Amino acid sequence: MTWRLVVLCGVCFLPLFLLRADSSSRWGKTVTFHRTPRSRGQVRARPRRETSSSSGISNPSHGPAFTSCRIPLTPAEHKVLDDNTHETGFNGDDGSYVILTWVGDGTGVILVLSTISVPLDSFLEGGSSRLYRSTDYGKSFHDISLRINHTFIKEEFGVSVGPGSSVILTADTPILNNPGGIIFTSTDAGATFKFIQLPFHLAQPITYHFLNPDYLVALSIDGGLWLSLDFGAKWTKVHDGVHSFSWGAGINLFFSCSRVDTVEADERGDLLLKRTKDLGKTFSTIHEDIYSFGYIGAFLFFSVMEDSRSPRVMYFSSDQGDTFSRAVLPSASTEQFYSILDGDEDMLFMHVDNPGDTYFGTMYTSDDRGILFSKSLERHLFDGQRKSDFTNITSLRGVYLTNKLDVDGRIRSVISFNRGGSWRQLKKPENVDCGDHVKSCNLHVHGEHSRKNEIVPMLALSEPTAIGLVIAHGSVGNSLSSSQHPDVFVSSDGGYNWRGTLRGPHHYSILDSGGLIVAVESHHGGQVKTIKFSTDEGQCWKSYNFTEQAFFFAGLASEPGTKAMNVSVWGFRPEEDGQPMWVAVTIDFQSLITRECNGQDYEEWLAHSTEGDSERNGCVLGVKETYRRLKKESVCRNGRNFVVSKKQSPCLCTREDFLCDYGYYRHSNTSECVRQPGAANKTLEMCLNGEEDELLTTGYRKVPSDRCEGGFTLHLADQTVIRPCGVKPSPGPPAKSTSSVTHFDTPRERLVLILVCAGAAVIVLVAIVSAFFAVRRVVYRTRAPTYRFSNLRMQDDDNCITADPESAASSNGTACQLDSDDDLIE
Repeated sequence: MTWRLVVLCGVCFLPLFLLRADSSSRWGKTVTFHRTPRSRGQVRARPRRETSSSSGISNPSHGPAFTSCRIPLTPAEHKVLDDNTHETGFNGDDGSYVILTWVGDGTGVILVLSTISVPLDSFLEGGSSRLYRSTDYGKSFHDISLRINHTFIKEEFGVSVGPGSSVILTADTPILNNPGGIIFTSTDAGATFKFIQLPFHLAQPITYHFLNPDYLVALSIDGGLWLSLDFGAKWTKVHDGVHSFSWGAGINLFFSCSRVDTVEADERGDLLLKRTKDLGKTFSTIHEDIYSFGYIGAFLFFSVMEDSRSPRVMYFSSDQGDTFSRAVLPSASTEQFYSILDGDEDMLFMHVDNPGDTYFGTMYTSDDRGILFSKSLERHLFDGQRKSDFTNITSLRGVYLTNKLDVDGRIRSVISFNRGGSWRQLKKPENVDCGDHVKSCNLHVHGEHSRKNEIVPMLALSEPTAIGLVIAHGSVGNSLSSSQHPDVFVSSDGGYNWRGTLRGPHHYSILDSGGLIVAVESHHGGQVKTIKFSTDEGQCWKSYNFTEQAFFFAGLASEPGTKAMNVSVWGFRPEEDGQPMWVAVTIDFQSLITRECNGQDYEEWLAHSTEGDSERNGCVLGVKETYRRLKKESVCRNGRNFVVSKKQSPCLCTREDFLCDYGYYRHSNTSECVRQPGAANKTLEMCLNGEEDELLTTGYRKVPSDRCEGGFTLHLADQTVIRPCGVKPSPGPPAKSTSSVTHFDTPRERLVLILVCAGAAVIVLVAIVSAFFAVRRVVYRTRAPTYRFSNLRMQDDDNCITADPESAASSNGTACQLDSDDDLIE
């Protein structure tokens, strides 16, 4: 997984991934460390992000006290760690940042890219680059700068890792007087590099195909869409005027383009969404009037804005654009935005902004086709930077964590254990007591909002291989507090129960599939020399001084996938001449924890277990899952060959296995879904291709991916027929029909109409309609509610193809940024 970590003034910054990461995130992990520059008149530093604390708190207080045990290192343990701690100083690399990239899976290869500043009168913008390579997980590095001719590599998207051992470096090439950019490609994890002159300048990172590393797609600064089928050796422009693109399933490639082959900022809302199924040989148009689009899980989604004054509406397709349907969601005005929070092949989480600068909106969850969306959480926090605290707890299926902005203006944390079906506040940590003066005592977790305001250095952390383990910064009390120092809390059961584990903010990482946790205390502008580690999921900690000479902390780095048992602490240390030097200290814990785990070190653990020995205990999303996981008291290593083992069994259905359908909400005092006021007579705009569709619902729908069997059945007597597409309601009994007529104004005219309708037309019509609905009700009594929609046919259109290679410069220069709602559908 690719993470971009920016560290400035000792504070970590991790961007919130509203959707999925870019394609390179499947194969490697890239982190960027920044340092605070020293003022030197003869050195020009490259531009860097400024930071300022907006928490408004000068002297935060400590929250409720808690204790966690501390165990001192024995002399033997200290010696083992000393013998397996490796420090590397990057002499002469005085640039403002370094970029680390892990290449391959378990290869031990790390590439480190650093910069060398140059005098102000130099013709170079920022200097040159040095490239280092390690083949032993960061214990030693070798300078391989000559393999790229010391070429200056971009900071923003200079390093891209693909499938296998493929790597692409993108040079920071001036646009003027250069026909195109420069890249260096490697297929052997950086052992060798190939120089390639591009026929265009890149506007954003080159994107790998998710299966074939030879297939590359790129967007040029003038809106050209380029393809390479031989890992960058040759490039072909396949389209002009492209705004954004995304790979789909197979070799499907989607992109939005302008009608006249140029992309301007004011054209969003007037774009075409197109697809090629044969790598640029032919194209077909999926839809017009596109504002933005994206692809996540198995869903293609796009927003349509027919004119500049109309609100945007969402469309989804689950079959690669062959057919698509309008989502049943509130429309968004020009002052609002949509944001896809998360999604997979079963469902989507969607945030719809509230009008005005409210900093909150409503979260919806979709059905398995991305068409029908139901309200999941109101007043969902989305701050002024359009960042959400929404987090997928990957260590346990179905668990999501987020924050809401309540009516009293306070931020409170809520958690869902059934994919957004219901939300609850987090329990008070078991070793924390709020005191009698606090009315409500709960744990509240800091998210992206707090990280952006520099209150915490890291977001909540969980890993699929570390079952049930969650590490997060938080505060305990009535609401999330910026007036308290954030502490670190740990959950071993996916968020059901918590305990305080470390006082104050820390940087932390999960190693050995959860068998080892490491942490470094966060000091704003301070120096560090100590690392803490725990082998029992944070119940007890040991501390180790990894260096004799402390340095300014920049970041904590470990191999992706949690399989490793070594971690690197990065920072910089001022030298005697005042020149900063980058430093990396790698600690190998494998030499300390030498015993391999055996069968007696593991235990059977029933996930979501909260109800004792009841039959429903552990049933979530229709299934019970029993995992084999490491005992807390076992001090051994899982090893690189460890795989998660679990057993599953289906559960009987209950109301918890169902979401409230569109037009319904879950009553606060009951578990039943009740109809929203006015929803019964509301006409839904779901007319597709001119055909009428009808929605029959009992107010419930099964949670996507829920696998329960039998049990709770829907009460079909509560069905409501909601006619979409603006179709008029069916006529009712004669009395209703007569009272609804408005075309005749005088009493005589009304009398004539009543007599005519009562004498003939209404009787016949009522009989036909009554018979029709009687038959339908008999049919629908035999099955659960279904949703039936028409499908639009995709029209072939080659109007976007042009023989003229020239086009105006793109004002955006980015592909579909699936980690930003700014390019999503704002």
